[in-house]
Amino acid sequence: MAPGTIDILMYHAIADAPGPTSIAPDVFAAQMEALAEAQVPVINMDDLPNHRGGPSPHAVAITFDDGFCDFAETAWPVMKEYGFQPIVYLPTALVGRREDWRDCNDPPRPLMDWGTIGELAAEGVLFGSHSVSHADLTLLDDDALEAELTRSRAEIEERLARPVPHFAPPYGATNPAVRAQIARYYKTSVGTRLGIVSAGSDLHDLPRLEMFYFTDIARWRAHLAGRGAAYFAGRRMLRTIRQGATRGLGRISGGGK
Repeated sequence: MAPGTIDILMYHAIADAPGPTSIAPDVFAAQMEALAEAQVPVINMDDLPNHRGGPSPHAVAITFDDGFCDFAETAWPVMKEYGFQPIVYLPTALVGRREDWRDCNDPPRPLMDWGTIGELAAEGVLFGSHSVSHADLTLLDDDALEAELTRSRAEIEERLARPVPHFAPPYGATNPAVRAQIARYYKTSVGTRLGIVSAGSDLHDLPRLEMFYFTDIARWRAHLAGRGAAYFAGRRMLRTIRQGATRGLGRISGGGK
């Protein structure tokens, strides 16, 4: 891997459940073990802006969307053992409740409550905003967008008594206008675009690695060792083709606006 590049790992749930947003606990443990053994520096999102580019070694940052209960129960104990400092992006209106957004699991998965979040923060876990209601921000008017961005940050800051400079838009859905608003309130924003952060990456449109693509631990080890370029390029190509097909179907049905 080139110096100054960063893999931002994207997770949601760590559970034995179907679908790409769930990683089995034993697979997650193996991914973290491989990361530790590779001796790739694991940085937090506070460090990322100054790490990208330049002579810094290739690094990894670990992110979780939504704040499911299995983060505290299953994921954090593994990362804590290795000294990794992840960030969890919270949809604040759903804290202590269950997921209720578009395409959520059936049955809906529970999210951590504020008491658990406070305990994790005291142990070193970072928390960022994932909006208030897990809305698609590209569908909101200006006032609703600002409310989703500012109220979520304000509540987390009030609850945890620390700044919240990091954001993740639900579904990874943004456009130039949304990103401009995000940049008014946050230092970084991560999306769902598959890629590696480099010197030229936009801090408010940062790509991530969906770790469902690396459930094969041999492939994950190869990626960490800098030998996974062909597999990574193939995944990016297939994802681009799928996304293009989805947009095309949306236009045909009148839903692509």
